[in-house]
Amino acid sequence: MTDQAVGGGYLASQAARGPGTAARNGRGALPRQDAAARAGLPGFAGRRHELKELRADIGRAGLDTLTGRRGARSRVLLIAGRPGSGRTTLAEALVREVADDYPDGVLRAVLTGRDGTPVGLARTARDLLAVLGADAPPGADEDQLAEAVRTALAGRRSVLLLDDAPGAEYVEPLIPDAPDCLVVVVSQGPLTGIPDVRPCTLGGLDTAAAVEVLCHYAGPTRVTVDPRTAEAVAEESRGHPAALILAGAWLAGRTKLSVADLRRALLAVPLPPDLPAGARPLHRAFHLTYGALPQPAARILRLATLAPDGLVDAHTAAALGGCTMPAAEAVLHDFAALGLLRPVAEDDVPQAPPAGDGTGPRYRLPGCLVPLSRALLHDHERPADVQLARARMLERTVRLVQSCRAAAEPDGSPIRRKAAELPRSLRFPTRAAAAHWLRTHRGALLDAAAIAVADGQLDTLDRRLIAALTRALLAHHGPEVAAPDLYVLHELALEVAKRRALPRERAAALLNLGDLDARAGRTEQALTRYREALEAARSVKDPVATGRALESLGDTYTELSDWIRAADWYGRALELRLARGDRADVARLHARIGAAHGRAGQYERALKDCRAAARTSRRLGDSAGQARAAETAAGVHEGAGELDAALRSRLEALELARAATDAELEADLQLRIAETLDRLGDPAAARVHRAAGERRHSTSTSDLRNR
Repeated sequence: MTDQAVGGGYLASQAARGPGTAARNGRGALPRQDAAARAGLPGFAGRRHELKELRADIGRAGLDTLTGRRGARSRVLLIAGRPGSGRTTLAEALVREVADDYPDGVLRAVLTGRDGTPVGLARTARDLLAVLGADAPPGADEDQLAEAVRTALAGRRSVLLLDDAPGAEYVEPLIPDAPDCLVVVVSQGPLTGIPDVRPCTLGGLDTAAAVEVLCHYAGPTRVTVDPRTAEAVAEESRGHPAALILAGAWLAGRTKLSVADLRRALLAVPLPPDLPAGARPLHRAFHLTYGALPQPAARILRLATLAPDGLVDAHTAAALGGCTMPAAEAVLHDFAALGLLRPVAEDDVPQAPPAGDGTGPRYRLPGCLVPLSRALLHDHERPADVQLARARMLERTVRLVQSCRAAAEPDGSPIRRKAAELPRSLRFPTRAAAAHWLRTHRGALLDAAAIAVADGQLDTLDRRLIAALTRALLAHHGPEVAAPDLYVLHELALEVAKRRALPRERAAALLNLGDLDARAGRTEQALTRYREALEAARSVKDPVATGRALESLGDTYTELSDWIRAADWYGRALELRLARGDRADVARLHARIGAAHGRAGQYERALKDCRAAARTSRRLGDSAGQARAAETAAGVHEGAGELDAALRSRLEALELARAATDAELEADLQLRIAETLDRLGDPAAARVHRAAGERRHSTSTSDLRNR
């Protein structure tokens, strides 16, 4: 978790601005201050020197340059410090100052998750690739994904901001082989093992800078009239920016209190006996602020640690707290003003401006406050109430995802009509708005699915969320673009199916994963998936999944050019289709078996299967199926060296394709006829068929675009 809001954003060199609209004392309304304006302050109390040094380090000669060679990798700057020391805000300030030098944009990734554990290199790389619009092979391992990130950044001038890095092993694989890029890392300690890292270590603020922070957030008047007490507060806070911001924001909302009252209130906060001295200032300031919150707001703050991907918006807050959207929006605004949440900056990689999705800003609970808030959750919320809040949040997520998918459907469709019945806050005004929401919330949505699965006791919520998210991704992105995220979702579905002993769903998940593995070239892994799917489908006598698994095994062995095994698996699928009377599938499988036998050199057997495919298609009145069977037979004749017979079969297939008015098939056949005629030594006839085939392909492509 990061610490931008409470760990930084403190006073600029300009005159301190006064607090926003003050609230009444006690547990009533909260003070409203312009947190967004604060985030863009042009300077920092006590950090101006560090900012200047960081800028200088960008252009300073590296070790490679000193040896006469230009560095092949990006410059890496490290901003190190304890959570709450202002490290993230300093990084963001640096990024804002140098942004014009990096026209290809800024990418951000938080490397520590909502539960305090590392996010993982694979997840980080997938998120970065999604922002870059680059390919992320579905099911790829960490090394492949990290290489894809480096490849996508090669030749760019971008800034990569890696926040809350747990260690060098989570950073080093992502450093681009691009000397024109800049990598800024925020971490608690050193990045041992990464050469030529420029560290900037942050400690506490000196007294003068700490008073400036307090003055900015509490307002200058009360600090000016009692400077000695303000200095005492600063010293007792050990120059901790997060504690000073919380304390100043608390005082800003209490116009009748003095700095001396603030000091007394801070000292009155009880401390755990084993709390280290360095943690006491933040503990006091946080609990002072928390203790002044209205009970509904205090509960939302406790439950915010449950938010997927650590991101909180009005929908999440409303669902967790069981309140209305307007109430949730007001609470989040107040939390940002108090330094309890920080607004999340969007990645600004250049792209067409997306349509707004109407869900409002998103916030993150600063990393230094996460343990404190989580402890309150443990102390004040019963496990059953926590699970109920989580279920409400996931239920709302399901409805939002369903609404998002509906926005991609045609007007008047059943799903659009159903979505129109949802409350206005759950509806998307346009398809573009829904697509933007899906893109910007992608990481949180995948994390929500992982949360639902990990809980293990949320009824069918996990399966509903996985299904809804799968459909939404396919509707907005299509199967190719969505494939990496679909792989993650199918793995989650498999986990649920195994845990709950659901063989049909297990078979479906395994088949989907097998298809993605096969498409990515992982044939051995695909074979394992398909065999496990076949076993699960047979255990519940599911003919559809069984047939699909058998055919998939045949397809995979075909890719491996193992024709005998391919024909064997297709034959088993054929037996199942014959038993069920699925004649269209019977014809298709006869043709596949014929093709496999032909490639294996069993030509007589292959032609027999092709004739069976043609007969079945003729009985169905399927001229296109007959044409494909004739083309398969032509391939068998070709393999046997019978070019005249191959030509006759292809000409027969061409007439059947014309009868079926299948323009694409007709074009393909004419091009293959041209190839056969070339081999037979008739180039003039070959040119005629080739020209006709190319014209039909061109017309077919044009018609497809017009649609």
